[in-house]
Amino acid sequence: MAQIEIRLPKMGESVTEATITNWLKNIGDKVEIDEPLVEVATDKVDNELPSEAGGILVKRFFEKDQVAKVGEVIALISTDGDGLASSQPQNDVAVSAEAVKEITESIATVKEVVAQVASNAQLDKNGPSGKFYSPLVRSIAEKEGISMEELEQISGSGQGGRVTKKDMLDHMSKRSNSVNTSSTSSAATEPSTSGVVTSSTGNASFLSNIKEPVVIPNPGDEIIEMDRMRKLIAEHMIMSKHVSPHVTSYVEADVTEIVQWREKIKKDFLKREGENITFTPILIEAIVKAIKDFPMINVSVSGTNIIKRKDINIGMATALPSGNLIVPVIKNADRLNLTGLTKSVNELANNARNNKLKPEDIQGGTFTVTNVGSFGNVMGTPIINQPQVAILALGAIRKVPAVIETPHGDFIGIRHKMFLSHSYDHRVVDGALGGQFVRRVADYLESFDPNREL
Repeated sequence: MAQIEIRLPKMGESVTEATITNWLKNIGDKVEIDEPLVEVATDKVDNELPSEAGGILVKRFFEKDQVAKVGEVIALISTDGDGLASSQPQNDVAVSAEAVKEITESIATVKEVVAQVASNAQLDKNGPSGKFYSPLVRSIAEKEGISMEELEQISGSGQGGRVTKKDMLDHMSKRSNSVNTSSTSSAATEPSTSGVVTSSTGNASFLSNIKEPVVIPNPGDEIIEMDRMRKLIAEHMIMSKHVSPHVTSYVEADVTEIVQWREKIKKDFLKREGENITFTPILIEAIVKAIKDFPMINVSVSGTNIIKRKDINIGMATALPSGNLIVPVIKNADRLNLTGLTKSVNELANNARNNKLKPEDIQGGTFTVTNVGSFGNVMGTPIINQPQVAILALGAIRKVPAVIETPHGDFIGIRHKMFLSHSYDHRVVDGALGGQFVRRVADYLESFDPNREL
């Protein structure tokens, strides 16, 4: 019997694993080559994986919601068409009662040893009963000191009896109430302290054991489970703030010439190119020029090494209809003219909103831009998109009164201005570099040629 191993393929740099979100074929189903076989989700994007071979699906090594590593075998396909029948033992082997008893006792002994070891280790994704526990549930259990034995006693309200975050919170609420009730009498007889809680092992231990609070919902509150993407965004943001000491510099730029120029050419551009030209590609063009002037902004940190990037790949944070955020990347942005940047910006933004991005569309960014002005905000303090070291927030363009200097004297006029907020990793980007870079971006915007032709 010929069987083909279907492995989880590499889906871009830094992607090491994926969650199986849905099998499109069941065991025994016929599968055509290149036919979608399974849906997977990474921390970057959701994707359908096509079958690398045609035949009968005879085995699945991972089920829904389980996590597979890149390169691991996730399924077997029989190309002979008889995989199910052939997968059964072909010869019966007679086993004596004594042998069965001996094997059974050995298995019991092994199980006991494994259980003892497991009790002192991290929680496994599958409990002794075979019940699957998600990474979120296991993380909560480990933080709260809930053992696998206690976890197995929790009744799950999820699909197939699976334990959810809500079940964990409810369990901890009952647990807390039980502890509070049992300790009331003893607490009442003990002398009052100053109210300051100290760790017996000192401040360092206290800081290393800081945990997020467990919030108990009040009657009438609505509990909304985070979707998968929101959980990943939350983890990524916490990681970034933990890894990089953030500093933010602000500059105000006069973009009056750009506003007037765009207003003048936008109809002809739409007629000629079939594309709307927004402010975003114009701003990205200025950012790319500034990166060329200050290449140490275009770096990443690996331990004590600084990786200076050759390519300039600009990520642009894009809000999705769900309220989540994704960052498609314009590759080699320094090689594109303004028309090329406009087409790339529009294509990636549309694909993001319609869930049509490919894994490679969100890989390889070296610097990120986020447009907080699209929500009416004048400035922001963006969080660095790891493993990059800087991110620029673009504020709203506003009409403001300003002092205009001329050879014949100064006067007050109405100008279009915007704030640029530059957050950077202070491990490798000092205030001088971070401040000079964002100032240079503003200089390029303010020196824009109002007679420019496309």
